[in-house]
Order: sequence, then C-alpha cells, then structure tokens
Amino acid sequence: MKWKTFVTLVLFFALSLGTFAESPTLKPHHSDSGFQNPNPNYEPKGFWDVLVWQWDRLFLPYSLDAKAYSEFPIVSNDGGNLRSNTSKLSVTWIGHATTLIQIDGLNILTDPIWSERCSPFSFAGPKRYTPPGISINHLPNIDIVILSHNHYDHTDLPTLKQLEEKFHPMVLTGLGNKKLLLGEGIRNVKEMDWWEKISFGSVTFTFTPTQHFSGRSLFDRDETLWGSFMVVGKKEKVYFAGDTGYFSHFKDIASRFGSIDIAILPIGATEPRWLMEPVHIGPTQAVMSFLDLKAKFLVPMHYMTFVLSDEPLDSPVPRTKEAMKQSGISESAFVPLKIGESRFF
Repeated sequence: MKWKTFVTLVLFFALSLGTFAESPTLKPHHSDSGFQNPNPNYEPKGFWDVLVWQWDRLFLPYSLDAKAYSEFPIVSNDGGNLRSNTSKLSVTWIGHATTLIQIDGLNILTDPIWSERCSPFSFAGPKRYTPPGISINHLPNIDIVILSHNHYDHTDLPTLKQLEEKFHPMVLTGLGNKKLLLGEGIRNVKEMDWWEKISFGSVTFTFTPTQHFSGRSLFDRDETLWGSFMVVGKKEKVYFAGDTGYFSHFKDIASRFGSIDIAILPIGATEPRWLMEPVHIGPTQAVMSFLDLKAKFLVPMHYMTFVLSDEPLDSPVPRTKEAMKQSGISESAFVPLKIGESRFF
C-alpha cells in the first residue's frame, strides 16, 4: 500500500512542482517560455525534491486514517438559502479551494472541484476524504467561475464540463489556459494577465499576483499564468488567493484596493515546509498575509479535503487560531467554515 501511495503521489507532485527560468522582459513575471515569479529569493522545487520527500515517507511512521477523516463535521446544504439570496454578501465552503461567493446578486465559484480525485487519472492520485459540501444540482445559477491556476486540484476538467452543461458560466483564468478549456467544450473563457480587470454587471474582477507556478504535465512548466482574484462589488470586496507562497504581493494588493472585507486564504498542504514553503503559505504566513491585506475576515480553505502533504487534515485551523491569537487579532475575524456551511455578511 505504501508503494502505491509513493508512486501516485510522486506522479501527482511531479506534475505540480516546477521550475522557472529568468529572462529580461517587459513584465517581471513574463519569461521567454512563459511566466515566472518576480521574487528574486524564490527557490523552486522540482521532481527530485518530490522523490526525496516521498522516499522519506516510506520509512516514517506515516499513515492515513481515512475513517477519522470521514468523521469531519459537514453541514448539510440544500442550496435553498443560496438560491433565494439576491443581495447579501455570502461565502460557502464546498471543500478544498472551492467556495461559492455571492456578491451583488452574482454567483461565483472558485477553483471548482467535485471529482473524487485531483489527478490526471480517475483511478489513481490524491483522493477526496470529505465530500463536496453541496451538490452541483443544488447550486444557484453560476454566473462566473474563477480559476487561479491549472493544477489538477484547482482546474478540474470533469467538474468544469458539468458546470458548462448546466450553467454556461463565464470562466476567468490566467494567460495561456484558454486553449485547454476550449478543447474541453468550455465556451466562454477570458484570459487575464496580472492586474487586468473584467467587469460583469456591478462587479469587477482583477487578476492579482501570487507566488506559485503552473503545469499539467512534465513538459509544460510555467507556460500558463497563475494568480489570485480581487472581486469588487458596489460596497464590498472579496479576495480569493488560490495557491501562493508568501511575498510582497499581498501588500501590493492592499495598496491598490484599500480595505478588504473577506480574504479567502489557503492554510493547508503546508508540510514539509522545506518543500512547500515557496508555493504554499502555512497558518502563520496566512495570518501575515491577512494583516498585509488589511482584511476584516479571514475565511480559510485548501485543507480537510485531499491529502496532499504531511500535516494532519484537521491541524490547520487550530494552528491558524493560535497564530491569530499571537498576532493580537480578534477571534471574531477568523471564520473557519465547516464544509457545506454558508456565512452571510
């Protein structure tokens, strides 16, 4: 069983951890072959780093207690309140990085994944240990889908095809991703560069920087652009981080947009830090990012769904609470939703 886990995880992370090549260009995040992180201290991790990590895991007392994970609290959500909501700001956590944001009557899904595995294969790769918090059939009409980057746990093609068939939403994503999506029958796709804006009714979407990378195979490292989204309505602002390491981009975003109402930030897939730190903020860095963004509420995500790293699935929330306490932040600012739970602001 450990060898099966070793092989599938090596393959998954081989497709997920990349490198970048420096190149003088007009924009610091563009390169001759695609894109790069402008942080001069960014240290990319690659295939051999993943091999070292997985080899170490074979000889460590690491085990997966799937039964314990299946007992995580999940809120039953039939979508009734969401379908009737046409004015209030709300966030619903569906699982992993998938949330439903409602703002100014608009329904927005972030990095949607309803699949059982986040993998190029349906039979192998990281599997889901908690079910989606709401059925696709119970969702309100989805107007917009935002995709932070093209990794399998954030751009899930089977889910996107279901959403296309049911709702025909506009899909916003980084440069270079349109070809993949059009090839899968996703018809309304808009590519965006960092700081580019697109409006839909009263809501403006800005594709904002992150420190991450892209790739869906061994041969397309950083050919497409990764990022985050600032969603600005008539009165309220919601930030969705996608995946990111810690860098000055959080302060840059705050300087451009001012006070943010809700910051949806990742707090999981963080261990071991020597491997994950360049591209995944941990609980302490999530709190630092929250402070940089000058946000009112922190809604955590990217945990308690798939086993992608070494920390227990239920550990990120207590660690984040402690980091917030150490930073002197009011406990009321932290909104750790249960899977399926909606919060109306």
